[in-house]
Amino acid sequence: MCVDEAKTIGKMITVSTEIHSPLREVWTAYTEPSHIVQWNAASEDWHTTEARTDLREGGRFSYRMEARDGSEGFDFEGVFTTILEGQLLEYEFGGRVARVTFSDLEDSSRVVVEFEPESTNSADLQRAGWQAILDNFKKYLETSA
Repeated sequence: MCVDEAKTIGKMITVSTEIHSPLREVWTAYTEPSHIVQWNAASEDWHTTEARTDLREGGRFSYRMEARDGSEGFDFEGVFTTILEGQLLEYEFGGRVARVTFSDLEDSSRVVVEFEPESTNSADLQRAGWQAILDNFKKYLETSA
């Protein structure tokens, strides 16, 4: 059983996971476009076709997310506001903010994502979607090692 959890704290929604991979590998897979396109999807019927990152404070990122059947797609994009390599990413996207923290545990790594919800979809739906993406990230790292 995995140690994943999801909860809402105030206005932010929090999702997290523990990954049995070294922190250095977790950071690299989370931030490099060649890895992002491998794991960044909430379900099997979606995928990220292109990822671009300028990993510096003030740098932009853009991930093209599309339904595999080509019926719809969107660009998830924003600006990095704080970067502490191997520890913290903060970014603004679509008028909202997110924070990703990385922790080195004894034999694994922990990733916690906090994000400001949007007003169209329920908090539960948003939490489930972001947790599914994080679960894909965990699966990608633990099965490609």
